[in-house]
Amino acid sequence: MEIVKYEGYNLDDLIARAREEYGKDVKIISYEVVTEGIIPFRRKRYSLFVQVPTAEEGFFDLLAKEEKSEEIDHFLERIEEMIDKKIAPLKEALTKRCESEPLESGGAPVALGEGIPFEEEFKEFTGDALDLIRLLIKKDVDPKVAKTLVKESCGFDIDANKFDLNTSFFREALTNAIEKRIKFKGPLKLQKGTFRVIAFVGPTGVGKTTNLFKIASELVLNQKLKIAAISIDTFKVGAIQQARSFSNILNIPFFAISDSKNLKKTIQNLQGYDVVLIDTVGRSHYDYWRLGEMKEILGGNSDFMDVILVISCNYKNSEALEIVNRYRTFFPIDSIFFTKIDETYKPGILLNLPMKADIPVSFISIGQKVPEDIRVLNPERMAKYILGEI
Repeated sequence: MEIVKYEGYNLDDLIARAREEYGKDVKIISYEVVTEGIIPFRRKRYSLFVQVPTAEEGFFDLLAKEEKSEEIDHFLERIEEMIDKKIAPLKEALTKRCESEPLESGGAPVALGEGIPFEEEFKEFTGDALDLIRLLIKKDVDPKVAKTLVKESCGFDIDANKFDLNTSFFREALTNAIEKRIKFKGPLKLQKGTFRVIAFVGPTGVGKTTNLFKIASELVLNQKLKIAAISIDTFKVGAIQQARSFSNILNIPFFAISDSKNLKKTIQNLQGYDVVLIDTVGRSHYDYWRLGEMKEILGGNSDFMDVILVISCNYKNSEALEIVNRYRTFFPIDSIFFTKIDETYKPGILLNLPMKADIPVSFISIGQKVPEDIRVLNPERMAKYILGEI
């Protein structure tokens, strides 16, 4: 990896120089600003740092390889089967111990619902099914959601007269159940010449701006689409500057707009583009007046606009559901985009929210890096996150 430094008094000119010398794929790492001179003759001097492309594998190559890793997964599953046979006696002893102990260490058995003990609530299950339910609840999955999903992958054990998993692998069982019960939008595949507008909405601090430009990077660099970005977040300090910087790096047009009339006019002027991405201001779901104001700004474009609701994985389940219910009264939510999965160890919200709200899920953000820290959600990947395998 080689780092090259450019210095000058115009940041856009420095970015243009870097692209001219090393191509459009040059990676902008950061820039520094120093104010020179004295009042009234001050001016800003910029230092731009770029990473020169090498022969190493790029981000999108790695993504492609990740999607082609099914053969490796099958091989690992065979290894797991061999190991499972070896530890079967130990697993049986552990199962009996878990059934005789409370869900959490210490105290009485954890009560579910209206004071119903665990054993009573799930008395129709046995064996691996009961173990999986226990694990899901420890991951903050709602007991009713856990029960519904696990039952999807169960058969009836005649000897025990109870339900048990059809497979001994938790991931396989959970993946199959998720596939039946949760809707997925899949990869964002858009055709050239098909004009679409995608608005990102959600509370403050969930990562709308950063993740919007992760999507923009995919559409520009991988799908080669003609993209424009609009921000109506004129309230948050630094929001416009951050969005403008990302747009400059991707070499896409950027517009800052604060009213519905200008937004409608700007979108009409961008009809020649493939996709327009709109970054909205973060609004509390309890602030109906502000949400109504934002709806007014976005209004009039619903025929060709998709609305993605961005939700942080570290929200409490009840609060996340309240956010969805309040936002959906103002906007036709097309999908849920989960963020900050790296900031929680109990990701039950991944199952609870789409199950209870009946809204498809699209993407998950796994960190702050642009563009690499983003994944398309699918049943197996969701199961891995819940089980702590990623």
